[in-house]
Amino acid sequence: MRWTIGKVRVTKVVELEMAGGSRFLLPQATPEAVREIDWLVPHFATAEGKLVLSIHALIIETPRGRRIMVDTCLGNDKQGRKIPHWNRRQGTFLADIAAAGYPAESIDTVLCTHLHTDHVGWNTMLRDGSWVPTFPRARYLFGRQEFEHWSRAADGAQRAVFDDSVQPIVAAGLHELVEHDHQLCEEVRLAPSFGHTPGHVSVRIASEGQEAFITGDMAHHPCQFARPHWSTTADSDPAAAAATRRRILGELAGTEVLVIGTHFAGVSAGRVARNGDAYRLLTCW
Repeated sequence: MRWTIGKVRVTKVVELEMAGGSRFLLPQATPEAVREIDWLVPHFATAEGKLVLSIHALIIETPRGRRIMVDTCLGNDKQGRKIPHWNRRQGTFLADIAAAGYPAESIDTVLCTHLHTDHVGWNTMLRDGSWVPTFPRARYLFGRQEFEHWSRAADGAQRAVFDDSVQPIVAAGLHELVEHDHQLCEEVRLAPSFGHTPGHVSVRIASEGQEAFITGDMAHHPCQFARPHWSTTADSDPAAAAATRRRILGELAGTEVLVIGTHFAGVSAGRVARNGDAYRLLTCW
């Protein structure tokens, strides 16, 4: 799937899409509660009330040929992940991005909205028993606050993630620590959206009078537009995450900004509209 924002192009490449099994992430999203949000069907939920989620990368191509990959999914061969089927994956992601027109060597920037396992996995790949950068020509941008937090606090599964998907980038000298409002180029800048993690950022795109907003995990699923107070079990500060959602959705509601969800399945994007005291995503396709 591909969107055009002025002279910027954004391409989605899916690594994994799943229906159901999301209650571990959004425990309040029972089938009964999901069925009450009827606009989620068919793109974001099944008629039975099961949420549909996607793990995908978003590649931003600017008019001057800059190629920015936002988040790098799960990766192959990784171990020590909390979710069993995320371990030792053997997927076709690299072939898929190449088929979309973006072979690994053509990516010049990797931007991680945060450092959770499903956003950094393809930062590295296993070669001859060692983790090496997947995108050898790229600079990898990590939020300074996010990086410093996990450098100190990571343990257990998150330590495994840091060790195999972040630290090798540092060792290779390919990383840059950036502030939460960093401007990558004329069209692309970061936007702070703390709560899911201490240094989480989203991405704003502006070109030729058009705008887009890439969520990161500010919202994992469009059901959180209708229920902004539904925070996930992965949120480091659920109250702050909910407050961030309300603030950002309030800013976006009624505008022409295209919102592209980092985990939104199917059409993955739309515009925010007010719906009573909450919001909904108006899909455009």
